[in-house]
Formats: sequence, structure tokens, C-alpha cells
Amino acid sequence: MTAPVTFSLALSNETATAHLMADLALLIGPGDLITLSGDLGAGKTAAARAMIRYLADDDALEVPSPTFTLAQSYDLAPFPLVHADLYRVNDPIELEEIGLQPLPEATVVLIEWPERAAGALPEDRIDIALSHRPALGSAARSAEITGYGKAAAQVARLQTLRQFLDGAGYLDARRRRMAGDASTRSYARLIRDDGVVILMNSPRRPDGPAIYDGKSYSAAVHLAEDVKPFVAMANGLRERGFSAPAIPHADLDAGFLITEDFGTEGFIAGDPPAPIAERYEAATDMLAALHREPLPETLPLAPQRSYAIPIFDTDALLTEAGLMLDWYLPDRNAEPSDQSRAEFVRLWRELLSKPAAAPRTWALRDFHSPNLIWLDQRDGIAKVGIIDFQDAVLGPAAYDLVSLLQDARIDVPEPLELALLTHYIKARRTADGSFDPAEFAELYAIMSAQRNTKLLGIFARLNRRDGKPHYLRHQPRIWTYLTRSLAHPVLAPLREWYATHVPSPAP
Repeated sequence: MTAPVTFSLALSNETATAHLMADLALLIGPGDLITLSGDLGAGKTAAARAMIRYLADDDALEVPSPTFTLAQSYDLAPFPLVHADLYRVNDPIELEEIGLQPLPEATVVLIEWPERAAGALPEDRIDIALSHRPALGSAARSAEITGYGKAAAQVARLQTLRQFLDGAGYLDARRRRMAGDASTRSYARLIRDDGVVILMNSPRRPDGPAIYDGKSYSAAVHLAEDVKPFVAMANGLRERGFSAPAIPHADLDAGFLITEDFGTEGFIAGDPPAPIAERYEAATDMLAALHREPLPETLPLAPQRSYAIPIFDTDALLTEAGLMLDWYLPDRNAEPSDQSRAEFVRLWRELLSKPAAAPRTWALRDFHSPNLIWLDQRDGIAKVGIIDFQDAVLGPAAYDLVSLLQDARIDVPEPLELALLTHYIKARRTADGSFDPAEFAELYAIMSAQRNTKLLGIFARLNRRDGKPHYLRHQPRIWTYLTRSLAHPVLAPLREWYATHVPSPAP
């Protein structure tokens, strides 16, 4: 049984309480229970209101005390939340009547007066006990934060985060929630009079089951396990004149960073969103510049510490493509036979021998519109701000160009894709007379087929395993890209296999 973890702190006013609750909000997720205990007027509702407003990114959101309604639900962007007040509950049996027995699934629950349901709440929970601190002022409070069961690790992480912010001089900064991504990372903007920075919470990636030759999926395909690759790659990119965020403060072992804020100016516009051609061309130029210079395979990380960039080898590429078999086909009720599986693997292994033999460069791996920020005040390729590269590998140059020109989340018109592909090839050919356009076009088609095959599987997995069906809306677009790449002659055998075994996505 996990021992509870407790720490205490003084909160000088409601603003300090709001900062604490925002920090805690960065570390919680669906299914977590937070209880708020203390006497009348101790600040329980103020603490709950601060967290709800932070998660809603709305400082003026009406958050009434649920004393009379007993429970109030909020459909917030990161997850649903229920705010409950048990002051008028006389028997734990009443919890069932207000929808708290059992607790709602995939929801964060905030409960005031938890002692009214003593013994009826789950072991895994975070308790924040608030009390008056008149010696520090009429608005001052003391908070004792305790994590029980699985939540003990969250409270320990919260204490480490608070120490990190204090050491960096940002404990009193205003927090603003930022949208997350499909990873375990979370983000907040920290706002002071001297500017705005970004706080990144990047906990160590939990290992999945060892089903790929004794490795988890993330290990098999070389996904970053912690924050160290991000720091090494950011420094390496900046040293070469590319716009990756500066990192003034880092706790490499805990996985907390404070980084430069590039703002929110993106590479798409309109409704529906479409590429801004000028900015996509700049991003294409940036890739051409990155790919034409020799790049190291190992980067310095800290004094006496370095980071070896993993190789995007055939096994990793094949494991990614295999998500088609493991997730997409079952999701379309087209479970593959042993024979069709073996044929799929044989065809892909043969195709992937070509990128395996190609020159290696830094493949940043998620080089597409959500991860690119337009920095208009900078010059040339430095206008392209890059914010996601922790999963970078040593692989074929074509991979990132596919990521950009076949964006999974927005439609890139085929004429624009072809124009920018030609633009890239001309830039590489101008810098290196030995650059082979036909060979690159072949690699581009192979990497397109591999990446879009993987994405069909990933989005099916996000739906079936993780309960995130909204990713399925991208599958028809990915299917369009895949169909384009399968038209290349080198992919003819694979095209036949897909025509026989792979149904198109549901509308």
C-alpha cells in the first residue's frame, strides 16, 4: 500500500490560492478526485472556483457554490468536471442520489466537505485542507495537501513543480491554461510584467506492454521517454540558426521546463482552415536548409551528459506501419488473416530497405501545422518557429516533408503539395549537384505511404483504446493522401494488397 505524501504551504491571498490550483490542474486528468476540507469560510469554494476558471480559460466564468444543488457539472475543454458540496449530506447513501456513488467515469471530481461521506470515497484521492492564517493577514490561508494511494505521486510532483517555479522566479506569475496534445504533456503560460513564457509539464512516459519483440510500442518506434531529447534537440536546432524555443530553466529529471513563448501566429487560416502558401514555402525552405548540412548523431545535453539521437531503422518504421493491422483493420471489421499479415510485412520490409539505405538527417517527425509558429519579426527561415521535436530520429529527409505537405489535420491541395515538393527538390539540387530528384520522389512516396498507414492506425487506436473518437474525422483525409502515394510505380505491389484488404474509412 502506497504511503500518503503530504506537504504544507502558506497562501497569502486568493491569488496565491488560484496559482496553487492552476499548478494542480496541470497534473491531473480524468478520473481524479480532489477533496477540499476546512471550516466555514476557509476558502474551499474559492479554491474550486479558481481551478474551474483556469481549466475553462475564463476568469469571469460563473461558478456558484453547489451548497444547494449539491453537484454542478462543467463540460470543460480538457475533461468533464463535477463540483460537489456535501455539507447538507447526512448519510453516505445519499451520494448515489446525486451521482457520486460510484463517481462518474472519465471525469475530474472536486468535493467540498468530504468528511460528510467518510469511508465512502475512494482511496486514491488528493485532499487539500484549508485553514485561516490570521497572523499573515485576513485573506491568508494555510494549505495542507495530501495524496493518498495512486495520488501520492501527483502530490509529490506538485511539490516538485512548486519548488521548480520558486527557484525559477515564477511562483507568483499569473497562469493561463494552454491546450494540450495527444501526449502526456501539459502546458501553461506564465505571465509576469517582464513577459510571457511557457511552462511544460513532461512526465516520464509510462511504458506500455512489451509486445514488440520485448519492447513497448514507444520504445520500439523510438518515442521520447522523458524531456531530455526535447532539450538536446532544441539546443541543437538553435545552434544551427533554426528557431526552436530557448529554455532558460529546466529540471531534466522531473520533466519541467520553462521555455520561450513563440506566440500563436500559425501556418493556416480560414474556415475551413487552409495552408498559408507563403508560410508553407518558408517551412519547405527551412527543411531544405536543415537537410543539406551535415548533422551530428549525438548532442550535448548538460555538463558531462549527452543525448544520442535514435536511428529510424526498418524495424521502427515497420512497427509503425503495423498499426494498420493491429488497430485500423479491426476497427473497420476487416481482421487480417495470418497469411495477409505475413504478406503485408514482407511487402513493407522490402520497400523500407530503400529509406534504410538513404542518407540520414534529423527527422523531427511531427513537422506539421499544429507544431509550427510564424515569427514574422525574424528573417528568412528563422521565421519558422518549431515547437515539437522531442521524438526526432535519424532518418530519411523525405519524412518531414511528407509531414508538412500531407498534413493530417487540414487539407493540403494536391497542386500546392506538388509545387512545394518541386520547390524543395530545386533547393536541394541547387545546393548539391549530386542530389537525385527521381530517387527523392520515390522516397517521398514510400514515406507518405508509411506515415499515412501509421496515422490510420493511430487514430483508430485513439478511438478504440483511448476513447477519443474525434480523431476519426481525419481518416478520410489521410486516406486521400495514402491513395496519392500508392499511385507511385514502386508501390504497385503494396497498392494491390491495400486494394484487396483495406476498406476506406467511414465517412
